[in-house]
Amino acid sequence: MSGIGRHLLSIEDLDRAGIERILDRAESFAEVSGREIKKVPALRGRTVVNLFYEASTRTSSSFELAAKRLSADVVSVRSIGSSVEKGESLKDTVQTLSAYDPAAIVIRSPHVGAAALVAGWTAASVINAGDGKHEHPTQALLDVFTLRRRLGSLEGASIWIVGDVLHSRVARSNILALRRMGARVTVCGPPTLLPREIEALGCEAKPSLEGLSQADVVYVLRMQQERMREAFVPSLREYVQRYQITSTHLDARQLLMHPGPVNRGVELSADAIDSPRALISDQVKAGVAVRMAVLYELLVGSPVLEAVA
Repeated sequence: MSGIGRHLLSIEDLDRAGIERILDRAESFAEVSGREIKKVPALRGRTVVNLFYEASTRTSSSFELAAKRLSADVVSVRSIGSSVEKGESLKDTVQTLSAYDPAAIVIRSPHVGAAALVAGWTAASVINAGDGKHEHPTQALLDVFTLRRRLGSLEGASIWIVGDVLHSRVARSNILALRRMGARVTVCGPPTLLPREIEALGCEAKPSLEGLSQADVVYVLRMQQERMREAFVPSLREYVQRYQITSTHLDARQLLMHPGPVNRGVELSADAIDSPRALISDQVKAGVAVRMAVLYELLVGSPVLEAVA
């Protein structure tokens, strides 16, 4: 493939073959994670920088574990307690960290396009761990990995993404990745939380849960109240009444997913979270293997990333 081969900024950088190659690589790393000694020497002597301008537990810890299991040296920088808190600009921070000669920089930022900017300022490979409301490509990859393990193939599968689509970078990346893999995607939520242009990504948009029974997978999004600057729903109570997914919404064949962290009792009821249909813990477990695969393919493997016209 004549791909970009250096960065993962968006799912749009990947064609289907590229996604499948990362997933296949992740399968081999999942096997490594089951061993007593969980390390492989693939990135020995190389440095991975994790630069997080937003709070994160799952993504930051799994990227750190992924790099360490590949035997990389890891530098983790949080905005709190660093020079960033003193007003250091993103560019200055990247230039400072570049003194460590990193092989990769993993960045999460509240600003759309931050990862793309960093890619222009460093010789390192850049991985977008979430940029504002734009994208979160490794979350989409681990979700596809989790579903492929359960379903075998996503070709023709009906997947509903329910909730706060407007503020969700996960929704955008998942729509792109799931469609690449042949799934049919429907987004559902209050009209005020459905972006007007969302159907241009190739999905259907619905303002109610009517028809949810036809879904093979129900992917529920977190209500991101920290990103809301105005009242997008009349009240949280009304949102819960109309859009909360409970175990009564799901039949035995349907699978339930959520990117975490879950607002228990808001977008999901406790009985749904704890039901055998929920793949939420599977998603968390998949994170390390998939992020190991992304780091490996960017830094060691032949290029899998390809700009898709």
